Amino acid sequence: MNAHVRSAWLFLALLAIAAAVSVAALIVGAKPMTLPQALNALTSPGSGTDAIIVWTLRMPRSIAAYLAGAALAVSGFLLQSIMRNPLAAPDLTGVTAGAVSFIVATFVFLPAVSSVFYPAIGMVGGLLAAALTLWVAHGGRASPLHLALGGITVALFLNAITTYVLVRGGPQSPSVLFWLSGGFQGRSWSQVGYMLPWVLVGLGAAVLCHRIIELLSLGDEVAAGMGANPAFWKLVLLVTAICLVAGVTPVAGPVAFVGLAVPHLVRLLRPASALWSILLNGALGGGLLVTADALARSVAAPREIPVSIFTALIGGPVFIYLTQRGFSSGASGGRR
Repeated sequence: MNAHVRSAWLFLALLAIAAAVSVAALIVGAKPMTLPQALNALTSPGSGTDAIIVWTLRMPRSIAAYLAGAALAVSGFLLQSIMRNPLAAPDLTGVTAGAVSFIVATFVFLPAVSSVFYPAIGMVGGLLAAALTLWVAHGGRASPLHLALGGITVALFLNAITTYVLVRGGPQSPSVLFWLSGGFQGRSWSQVGYMLPWVLVGLGAAVLCHRIIELLSLGDEVAAGMGANPAFWKLVLLVTAICLVAGVTPVAGPVAFVGLAVPHLVRLLRPASALWSILLNGALGGGLLVTADALARSVAAPREIPVSIFTALIGGPVFIYLTQRGFSSGASGGRR
């Protein structure tokens, strides 16, 4: 079978699985439903309690989870591609911690600032954290382990600052602590609309840059020889990756391991090109986080478990697998 045709079938299969999980997610929760009840509520908005639960609580929550998973997975793919490092991910390069610390500081010390500006504030924090991580790792030229240790160090430092800010925050801290646990409880259509422009811009930019990603995968010298400016395009892709994280974090909080694990799982599917890698990362990342969210609100219903617990159950083994391999292969199939 042609590689592009195979990738297209995989993409459609992942979308179908995500859609099936999303329908199943309408059924589970503190008030369980049967499939006919959920489908009837889905097709008849405003017709009763079940319809209210489906349309105002469960459906927007699943859509937010899908958008967040797609954004984080593509962000991880971009970071691994431009750094040529299998351990580059939003949470392991300090990007997520930078976004979180700036958003929390703004929430506590500048409460008059509208939440509409939180993604932009998170982007500034993510860029500064990424720059600091690259500086600690000697411009990204160090080993993958060196970069990972640098990112973890920066993340721990920023998490300490976030904790200090929370201590100073007084009565506002409990609501922030709930957000810091990560998850989609209580998310509504307004939050979906809040994150949608950032996610669409980030995903669109990634798709438009797919040929540049393929050139960069050949090495900086080859890319420069074919007319591309590696330094400029790496900066563009870095900003795109952080844009995706910044759009998701104010709504979902810090969600761990999606950006690390999904790009590696997609590589096992052997996508035909960088474009298919981006599309498959979005489809698999979204489906994975929708599944994790459904489990988070159904395993111990009516109580909820932080969604990061379930993403860590997938990302943790991937991280261990990479360490056991000794980081022998780069993000684009090995260093050239």
